[in-house]
Amino acid sequence: MPGPAVNLGMRIATVRSARRLTQRELTDRSAVSLSMVRKVDPERRVGPRRRRPQRRWWSLVNADDVVVTQLDDGAEDGPGVPTSSASMPSLVASMLQHLDVRDGCTVLDIGTGTGWTAGLLCARLGSQAVTTVEVDRDVYLQAAKSLAAAGLLPVHQHHGDALLGWPFGAPYDRIHSTAAVQRVPRVWVEQTKPGGVIVTPWGTPYANAALLRLDVGERGQAAHGRFVENVSFMWMRAQRPPEMTGPQAAPTSHGASGIDPDLALERVHAAFAIGLRAPLVRYVHTWDEADPAGTYRMRLSDGHGSCASVRYHDWGGDGAVQQAGNRRLWDEITIARLHWQEEGGPELTRYGVTIAADGAQSVWLDEPRNVIRRHVS
Repeated sequence: MPGPAVNLGMRIATVRSARRLTQRELTDRSAVSLSMVRKVDPERRVGPRRRRPQRRWWSLVNADDVVVTQLDDGAEDGPGVPTSSASMPSLVASMLQHLDVRDGCTVLDIGTGTGWTAGLLCARLGSQAVTTVEVDRDVYLQAAKSLAAAGLLPVHQHHGDALLGWPFGAPYDRIHSTAAVQRVPRVWVEQTKPGGVIVTPWGTPYANAALLRLDVGERGQAAHGRFVENVSFMWMRAQRPPEMTGPQAAPTSHGASGIDPDLALERVHAAFAIGLRAPLVRYVHTWDEADPAGTYRMRLSDGHGSCASVRYHDWGGDGAVQQAGNRRLWDEITIARLHWQEEGGPELTRYGVTIAADGAQSVWLDEPRNVIRRHVS
């Protein structure tokens, strides 16, 4: 059996000869050696470590599934939250298709991770054409070792905060991000050539759910783009949603719910639209083990003192909804869901984003003048 670096070389030879990236060439992640792979166990919340290329290791790495490679930003004895991974091969193929690299393109790859995507881009464009940036030093160092062993180390590989882009190689024809943002950094647009493309996962705390393809205009002009498909990626560390908080005082609003809580998460398209109209709001589900069905609740928080909860059982009954703080979060969710329904239940691909020259970000439905939400940078 060939070792990981040799295996990658065999796969990349096929990519080079085809001069394009296809799903078939993207299915072998054993190409880039992963020194540690975790399959997260929901009961133990910590996955097994595979340090040798055993049969199960190879099967896991090459499956069309997400492979978690780091928990808790690398901290020991954390709660077991995935913080770095290798994406599904089919999804990587789709993202690179949206990126639409051409001969002669230069690419800024944001979020090196295992180095797999950077290696593919190097195989397609050459190592001189690819700049890749990783915020986590340990992840950065491991990716450098793997790519060097495979002979695909980008000439420009850096450790740093990719929210700042990498100005020293700018401007780029393409920027490709493998971490989700709530706001596209203005510097990404500034570091992209006119006519260039930015592809990044994008979401809200309520629904981290979309892939944005942004077309960059001439200097001083706005950049526009649409959400092209449903995806969910780990957040850029500096744009992670605020932690869930409990009420700082007793609930000041009690009552029945105006809608079945299931409708707030019934479809990804509804959840995405709700998140646009309910900024900063995130949710968790809680229940009492003694009576799960009767106590199952959605709890909401905006990270700034406003909280709410809604009971699924008998949601139309008195006391099903409790709210506290300056905002009435469940009321906002209810109104946002009704707006989405009145608009005909649009899929997320009907929404788009405009980044103004000053960095202000607007999200719109169908056309840029129909603004749903605006954020001033």
